[in-house]
Amino acid sequence: MDKDIDRVISPIAKTGEDSFDLSLRPKTLAEYIGQEKIKANLEITIQAAKKREETIEHVLLYGAPGLGKTTLAHVIANEIGANIRVTSGPAIEKAGDLAAILTNLAPNDILFIDEIHRLNKTIEEVLYPAMEDYALDIIIGKGPSARTLRLDLPHFTIIGATTMASLLSSPLRDRFGLVHHLNFYEVDEIQKIIRRSAKILSVVIDETSSLMIAQRSRRTPRIANRLLKRVRDYCEVKSDGLVNPQVCLEALEMLEVDELGLDAIDRKIMETIISKFKGGPVGLNTLAASTGEEMDTIENIYEPYLMQLGFLDRSPRGRVVTDLGYKHLGLKPSGPEKLI
Repeated sequence: MDKDIDRVISPIAKTGEDSFDLSLRPKTLAEYIGQEKIKANLEITIQAAKKREETIEHVLLYGAPGLGKTTLAHVIANEIGANIRVTSGPAIEKAGDLAAILTNLAPNDILFIDEIHRLNKTIEEVLYPAMEDYALDIIIGKGPSARTLRLDLPHFTIIGATTMASLLSSPLRDRFGLVHHLNFYEVDEIQKIIRRSAKILSVVIDETSSLMIAQRSRRTPRIANRLLKRVRDYCEVKSDGLVNPQVCLEALEMLEVDELGLDAIDRKIMETIISKFKGGPVGLNTLAASTGEEMDTIENIYEPYLMQLGFLDRSPRGRVVTDLGYKHLGLKPSGPEKLI
């Protein structure tokens, strides 16, 4: 997993990127590019809650890393005019930690819990009455003399974000009134995000260059902004800061990111299957040993995008490089019949 974080096309946030991401973060739904259906639903929900002078329902946002779940949570808070308190599932270790956070919330505040699927089950049970009844049940004492004290909480909204909605327990998931799945972006939407970010960063970029970056961004805003940052740095050194197609291409080639957003590791996985196993099928364990990568990393990080592009398939006997994968690498299929 650490290797993936080091990749320029990793959707996972890197250390030190917080301030950079914050400067590019949209403040309103109108500024937020993409996810049009989600934005339309949220706009109705927020306007209705404002008219009734109520808090909005609890919101669950799920989807792949880098698609803008945290950004959307801040946008919702800005649209409502509420304060937002940010924490994460792993950071809440004890029931007392959660109690301290909840009792310090003001009316209409938003509590954003990132990686909410990693909440401890004991913490979840404390959270249930807080979400349903805006109350906190505290047990005082131990044994036969123990008693329960119920504290009333101000009306607030929890926004939970997760990359793995399937790991959320059913009782917790059912307590969210609004559940939204963030999809991957279209290339034209990514291009709009790049142009907006370039304007904020005072980067002069043309249509062709912004399209080149968008096509390599794996349909993910975080990757698009990171590539823009790297291209900007390269152009400041090589072309006085002007991003033109020639210098942009040089920068992307130096980063070893091809026209579909594949990097050296993606190509290494496909080339290993082709050169050592005649295109497959090959088992995950064998592939991991041959490439020097961990099985979980291949299965959860590298494979999904290769399969999304149609370059890799899973057969009952293992992984297989498809004809599209051969074509992308400039090779001709040769070997046994593909068992897909």
